[in-house]
Amino acid sequence: MDASTLTTLAIAAVVVALLALVLAVGAQLRLAGVRRDFAALDDDGQTDIARVAATQNHRIDRLTAELTRLREHVESAEEDVRQSLRNVAVVRYDAFGDMGGRLSFSAAIVDDLGDGIVLSSIHARGESRTYAKGIVGGRSSITLTPEEQQALASATGLPDRTKDAS
Repeated sequence: MDASTLTTLAIAAVVVALLALVLAVGAQLRLAGVRRDFAALDDDGQTDIARVAATQNHRIDRLTAELTRLREHVESAEEDVRQSLRNVAVVRYDAFGDMGGRLSFSAAIVDDLGDGIVLSSIHARGESRTYAKGIVGGRSSITLTPEEQQALASATGLPDRTKDAS
């Protein structure tokens, strides 16, 4: 072989070696990035993909169990709210024509199912009387006055079957 051929081969070998070096450095940088990503997934910095995946699956299982538990608590709390006496309406009126000031009242206090109580206080000149009537499913086994019916209708959101008693 002559000298020019050897020089050309030497230059080509150097170019191939430089290209291999650049590719090796690029691969090393990408590998370092992958290792950083694995270290972020796993607390101890190990890069065993099977262990990282198993750890993540375990975490997902714990979160799923916690989510199920929280859903049960929310459902229980929603049921408690439905059964709480939170729907209230008051109707004030004059029970007797000779007294003003609308001192008499009927108050309905019921839960979302329409269960609860209606309280009525009738004011007269010389006395005052108070009555309580149980409500189940939006109805009472005791006859309700028009004012009590109006208060119950307002508390339950059902249409009032009586005229305005105020």
